[in-house]
Amino acid sequence: MVFDGDVANPLVILDGGLGRQLEAMGAPFRQPEWSALALIEAPDFVRQAHDAYIAAGAEVISTNSYALVPFHIGDERFAANGPDLIALSGKLARAAADAAKAPVRVAGGIPPMFGSYRPDLFDPVAAVPMMQLFWHVLSPYVDLFAAETYSAIAEARCFLDVFGGASKTLWVSLSL
Repeated sequence: MVFDGDVANPLVILDGGLGRQLEAMGAPFRQPEWSALALIEAPDFVRQAHDAYIAAGAEVISTNSYALVPFHIGDERFAANGPDLIALSGKLARAAADAAKAPVRVAGGIPPMFGSYRPDLFDPVAAVPMMQLFWHVLSPYVDLFAAETYSAIAEARCFLDVFGGASKTLWVSLSL
């Protein structure tokens, strides 16, 4: 259960993991790109995954931005295509939410900047401009921002510092 500040209806149904859903659907999927590969090579799969979660009752869907960091797509690809890929993840989620029959919100997924479950790799100085990029590129498409699977309190604090000025709801997910 996620509490989103609505006392009358405190239950919010979220989508599931996009990476596993994309893999199950047969989308392009391998390491190190992981779920970003579907966005890069076959974005229609990403839209289909969003639509499937909405059809299953999700009230909030997340952008497919979890692996859009240099750790997964490489420094060169991130520098050349990162903003466009982040924007595409927002556009696909927004289009799916807007096409839904019932209200669906879009969560801008803000991934661990330096790899999942690797608090030892977190660099707060280098994280700030990357998080700012996610904020500015995803803002037009999302209803809230969700820090996904952070494994260090310092990383969550950095997210809150960077996104604290956003006019959108902030969610933080920690994996400790």
